[in-house]
Amino acid sequence: MEYSYLWWIPLLPFAGFLMNGLLGRKLPRPAVAAIALLFTAGSFGLVLKLASTIFGGVESVSVAGPAWIAVSGFTVNFAFTVDHLTMLMLLIVTGVGFLIHLYAAGYMAHEEGYWRFFAYLNLFMFFMLVLVLAANFLLLFVGWEGVGLASYLLIGFYFKKDSAANAGKKAFIVNRVGDFGFLLAMFLIIANFHTLDFASVFSQISANPSLQGGLLTAIALLLVVGATGKSAQIPLYVWLPDAMEGPTPVSALIHAATMVTAGIYMVSRSHVLFDRSPFALCVVAVIGALTAIFAACIGMVQHDIKRVLAYSTVSQLGYMFLGCGVAAYTGAVFHLMTHAFFKALLFLAAGSVIHALNGEQDMRAMGGLRSKIPVTFWTMTMGVFAIAGFPPLAGFFSKDEILFQTFASGHVILWAVGLLTAGMTSFYMFRLWFKTFFGEFHEPAHDAHHDDHGHAHGVHESPAIMTIPLAILALLSIIGGWVGVPAALGGHMEIEHFLAPVFGEAAKAAAEPSHGLELGLAAVSVGVAVIGFLLAYTFYYKKPGTLGAVAEKNRGLYNVVANKFYIDEIYNALIVIPILAFSRLFLAAFVDKGVVDGTGAALGLTARGGGYFARKIQSGNIRSYAGWLALGAAVLLIAMTFGLKAFGATH
Repeated sequence: MEYSYLWWIPLLPFAGFLMNGLLGRKLPRPAVAAIALLFTAGSFGLVLKLASTIFGGVESVSVAGPAWIAVSGFTVNFAFTVDHLTMLMLLIVTGVGFLIHLYAAGYMAHEEGYWRFFAYLNLFMFFMLVLVLAANFLLLFVGWEGVGLASYLLIGFYFKKDSAANAGKKAFIVNRVGDFGFLLAMFLIIANFHTLDFASVFSQISANPSLQGGLLTAIALLLVVGATGKSAQIPLYVWLPDAMEGPTPVSALIHAATMVTAGIYMVSRSHVLFDRSPFALCVVAVIGALTAIFAACIGMVQHDIKRVLAYSTVSQLGYMFLGCGVAAYTGAVFHLMTHAFFKALLFLAAGSVIHALNGEQDMRAMGGLRSKIPVTFWTMTMGVFAIAGFPPLAGFFSKDEILFQTFASGHVILWAVGLLTAGMTSFYMFRLWFKTFFGEFHEPAHDAHHDDHGHAHGVHESPAIMTIPLAILALLSIIGGWVGVPAALGGHMEIEHFLAPVFGEAAKAAAEPSHGLELGLAAVSVGVAVIGFLLAYTFYYKKPGTLGAVAEKNRGLYNVVANKFYIDEIYNALIVIPILAFSRLFLAAFVDKGVVDGTGAALGLTARGGGYFARKIQSGNIRSYAGWLALGAAVLLIAMTFGLKAFGATH
C-alpha cells in the first residue's frame, strides 16, 4: 500500500485522455489544455515524490495487482517495478513530456481538433509510462503496442492530407514487423523460463553460468528485431523521417522523450540476456554504427528543417545502440537522457521557426532570423552546440562516453565510424544553424507551404507559453551532461554510480578508464566537432554556394544521397508491390472472390436447388407422391443390394 500511488502515474494521463476524448469537443480550448497539462503535471509530481524515495537509498519499489494470466502454472501479474533505470526514464518521460504539452498549448492554439490532439497526447503518455513501469515482458509489450497505436493517431493527426495519413500507416505497419520479433522472443522466454517476469527470468540466467549463447542469442536477436523497429534502426528506420507529417510537438515527443527510446530501454533492461551473447551484442553494435553514419549522410543534404532533425534522431539512436552493443549501457542511457533534452529543444525551436515563417519548413527559404526571433535563436543555439558535441554542453559528455567505451573495448573500427559520424553531425547541424539564422533575411511567402501551423502573420517571436519550455530545455542542454563528467575531466560520473544497481557487473565490465587515453580521445572528438563547424561556416556563411557547385559537378552521387539512397523505392519495389500484387491477384481474386465468394454462392445455389427439388416433391398430387415413393423404394433397394455387396467384398 505504501507505493500504491505508482498506479496513478500512468492513470492520470489516461484520465486526461478520457476527459478530453469524451468531453473535449464541447469544452473551450483553455479547459482542454488545462486538463491535459494538469494530469501530466500530476504524473510528474508523483514521479518527483517517488524520486525522493529512490534517491534516498531505496533500490527498488514494486506494486502488484491480481494475477493477470494464470494458466497451468504459468502466471503473469499486472505489476509495476521502479528501479534506478525506471526512475531515470520516468523523469525524462514526464518532465520533458510536460514541457512539450505546455509548448503545444500555444503551438496548436489555432488548430482544428485541438481536443483530439491533447487526448492523443495524453494517451501516448499513458502507454509510454506503462511501458517503462512494467515489471514483466508482457506488460512492457502492452505499452510497446500502445505507443505504436498512439503514434499512428498523432502522426496521422492531419488525416485529410494523404501524406500524413500514409505516414501514420507506415509507422504502424513497419513497427508491426519489429513487434513480430518481440513476440517470438517472448514465446521463447515462456517456453524455456516459464515466466515473463523480469526479475525471475534474469535471476534464472544469473544462477546458471553455463547458459551462454544459443538460446539466449536467439532471444536477444529477436528482441533486437523489435528494438530496431521502435528505435528506428537499419533496416526498420524508414518510418521515422516520415513521422514529420505530424504536428511539431508530436515530433518532439516521439523523437525525444518517448517512443524511439523504447528500444534502447528494452535492450538495456534485458542486458542480462545480452551480456551472455557476444554475437548479439556485436549485431547491436554494428547496427548502431551503420545506422548512425547512414542517417548522418542523408541528414547532410536535406532541406526541410524537420527532416534534418529527423535523420539526426535516427543517427543519435544509432549511437545509443552502439553504446549498448559494446556493453556500455550506462553510456547509452546517459545519451538517451541528454538527447531527450537537446532533441526536444531542437524540434520545439524548429517549430518556433516554422511558426514565425507562416509554416515554411524549407531552409532554402530561410535566413537572417537571429535578430527576428532572438529567444528561439539563442535557445536553439544551445541545442545545436550540445548535439554537435561541444564541451561543456550535455551532448559532449554522453557522446564522448560512448565513443570512449567503444574504443576502450577494442572496437576501433566502430569507434572510427562513430567519430566520423560525430563530425558529420556537427556539420549538418551547423549547416541548419547558418542557413536558418544567418545570411540574408527572406520575407516569408504568404502562400508558403503550411505544415501544421498555418496562419499568416509577420515574422515574430513565439509567445511565452512556447519560449518558456525552450528556455528550460536549453538550460538542461547546457547542464544535463554534468551528471556524467568522467574522472579524467575531474568529475565523478554520477550517473554511472546511480545506474550501477541496475547494470551491476555490466557497468564494471566496461573498460576501466585510462585518463590519458580518455582525454586524448575527447580531444579528438572535440577537434572533429570543430572541423564540422568550420566546414559549415565556410560553405554556408563565408562562401555560400561553394558546396552547391561541388554538388553540381557530382550530380549523380548527390542525387543518390538526396533521395535517401532510394531505400523507400527499393522497399516499395521488393516488398510493397509484390505484397500488393499477391494480395490483389491471389488473396482478392482467388481466395476472396473465388473461394470465399464462390463457396457462398455455391451454398446459395445448393439451397435454391434443394428448395426447387422439395417444391417438386410437395406438389399435392397423389400420383406424384406414389411415384416419388416408388422411386425412393427403388433407390433404397439398389443401395442396400450394392452397398452390402461392396461391404462384403472389402471385409
